[in-house]
Amino acid sequence: MENNFKMIAKTFFGFEEILAKELRMLGAQDVEEGIRMVSFKGDKGFMYKANLSLRTALKILKPIYYFRANTDLALYKGISGINWAQYMNSNQTFVIDTTVHSEYFKHSQFVSQKSKDAIVDQFRNKTGQRPSVDKDYPDLRINIHIDKDQVSVALDTSGNSLHQRGYKTATNIAPINEVLAAGMILLSGWEGQGDFLDPMCGSGTILAEAAMIACNIPANINRKEFAFEKWNDWDNDLFDQIMDSLLKKVREFHYTIKGYDKAPSAVQKAKDNIKNANLEEYITIQEKNFFDTEKDTQGPLHMVFNPPYGERLDIEMERFYREIGDTLKQNYPGTNAWFITANLEALKFVGLKPSRKIKLFNGSLEARLVKYEMYEGSKRTKFNSINNDN
Repeated sequence: MENNFKMIAKTFFGFEEILAKELRMLGAQDVEEGIRMVSFKGDKGFMYKANLSLRTALKILKPIYYFRANTDLALYKGISGINWAQYMNSNQTFVIDTTVHSEYFKHSQFVSQKSKDAIVDQFRNKTGQRPSVDKDYPDLRINIHIDKDQVSVALDTSGNSLHQRGYKTATNIAPINEVLAAGMILLSGWEGQGDFLDPMCGSGTILAEAAMIACNIPANINRKEFAFEKWNDWDNDLFDQIMDSLLKKVREFHYTIKGYDKAPSAVQKAKDNIKNANLEEYITIQEKNFFDTEKDTQGPLHMVFNPPYGERLDIEMERFYREIGDTLKQNYPGTNAWFITANLEALKFVGLKPSRKIKLFNGSLEARLVKYEMYEGSKRTKFNSINNDN
């Protein structure tokens, strides 16, 4: 059996705990939460499984070397200390992504350039040939992270960010990132235990992620490729085996998942994306203005949405958020409603007290994921009936 090695899953702020939970449920070893990342151990098959399955990971990195450097020469020597022929040959292409938090190295581009020189020189000295840089479709994607004088070199196992699931071809003005959508849904406690509604569904991202969670469908089942497929040790048979075992764990879903949007163009885009994701049997999308709707299902309803906000869409904020609160209060009894907003001022106008507020980031914008509990009847009636039963 192949030895386990350390990996790092990158994520958004606020998702570290749910990513760690995802990893443990998949079978990862030595799971440890950090800031915007979770480290863990697994073998090559688990690396494939993590990339296919994780809903809240942006990338999976495989660290290969650590060293200290506080000068350009020390950086060059450190990168030269890695035997790069283990990972690629002189005919292949590579690219370096660098993150720097250091007083010794001010510019990530300079670090990338210096590291590139060290790699190229090593090949040229040994073989007389050199690999070239390809920023778009490299055979090997290298990740360098410098914190003060600590340099970490890792291979990027994923390639493009894992939010690029492969099902979304059509987007609207303010699309939500797939990893952000999945994280919000998981934080809301959704596991497919009832009916689900996204009343402002845009291009359908939240609906697709909710259906995949409900049915236990691997998050990146529709993705075209991962970086590790170009590696020297790529094992196609093992990958197929992992894929088959994941697909055997897909489960039935016996409730409804619905999406509304008032824009006909958004409805069409959402339908196209849901079709691309092969999720049409689970999801219904209708052209409706949320403010003209009411709950049309029996039993508890789980609602998650991403309302538009002034940063990207022109809306009359105060009236818009007041209407969200009024619609929930009057038309959606027995509903747990969750939504994200980066307009923290706007929450005052909802007119309801959130039972939970979770700090997240939507892109660079600080946001809140808020929960409103709409009881059947009024809250007072609910508590009176509880007291009367006792």
